[in-house]
Amino acid sequence: MKGVVVIGAGKIGATVAGLLASTGDYQVTLADRSPEVLGNLDRDQGIRIMAADAEDSLKLVDLLNGQFAIINAAPFHLTKHIAEAARAAGTHYLDLTEDVVSTRRVRELAANANTAFIPQCGLAPGFVSIVAFDMAKGFEVLDSVRLRVGALPQYPSNAINYNLTWSTDGVINEYCEACEAIVNGVRREVPPLEEREEFSLDGVTYEAFNTSGGVGTLCDTLEGKVRTLNYRTIRYPGHAAIMRALLNDLRLRDRRNVLKDILEHAVPTTLQDVVIIFVTVSGHKKGHLVQETYANKIYSRDVDGRTLSAIQITTAAAICTVLDLLATGQLSQSGFIRQEDIALKVFLENRFGEVYAKPETSVPYQRFRGSGR
Repeated sequence: MKGVVVIGAGKIGATVAGLLASTGDYQVTLADRSPEVLGNLDRDQGIRIMAADAEDSLKLVDLLNGQFAIINAAPFHLTKHIAEAARAAGTHYLDLTEDVVSTRRVRELAANANTAFIPQCGLAPGFVSIVAFDMAKGFEVLDSVRLRVGALPQYPSNAINYNLTWSTDGVINEYCEACEAIVNGVRREVPPLEEREEFSLDGVTYEAFNTSGGVGTLCDTLEGKVRTLNYRTIRYPGHAAIMRALLNDLRLRDRRNVLKDILEHAVPTTLQDVVIIFVTVSGHKKGHLVQETYANKIYSRDVDGRTLSAIQITTAAAICTVLDLLATGQLSQSGFIRQEDIALKVFLENRFGEVYAKPETSVPYQRFRGSGR
């Protein structure tokens, strides 16, 4: 069994720990600095639960010594501390961050490292980059790559047409920070919450707008090869206008803790959500300009009698898949690894990656007993 430490015992971290422990292939430690969070966890005999402060570098390195990997499911502002501890301990490092600055620091730490550093292993950034790059490889000449992803309530019932489904800090960060894109062949930073568009899928109208981090490292990979590359978050119509008013007109982008407090006390959480993935790639094949589209919807569901939200399932399954591929030698064991370095076919054939299979090809979601490798 390989030892894995999961830092951050929130909704995603606890789900990751549970999925890994259920296989019997990993010895899992779930750590968090909040006694309240740890006290509310369902106790699983296959998971070691302990208190740990990610900002206490010496103790964190001690925790990681001798472990195969660390999975960082903590808030984005702790990424630097955790990645540095992984480098000091000689432990493989994986995270879920959408924060661009944090990812740059992870890339620096990966230089000449003897272990793998794999950031952005979630849904977006993460799986969506794997899909987009797999599609892009099929074109002789690329024109545009457009990534659209959203985690939405199935039954919106408030003015912002939204419920909290994952990290409030993460949502605010992606609404505030500059967004990477390629515009007319030139790499640029574009403003968040702008360039709003509408589209329909299965008879439902959605809006999409710029948010930070979702494009992952694709700008690095496809720079000089594509005319247009952008990432936008999907919401129900009307959401962007209200968030712009809060962040810009009321200047809450400068008081993010105030906005977090407002959202967490006024906007309910929900487990009844849907993840929408909508990727379009256009370019030339055999001399003709063509467009291909990947569209997928993944809903919340029951696992072992417990309801998991779609964002929990997709995010946790994605990073568990990457860990599995690393553990079985299907990924490089050292240096910086991009999501687009992972083959889509290999990802979907993994026991965790099957969650992303289309309905007509998917198997029932179940606990991941046995090695299955």
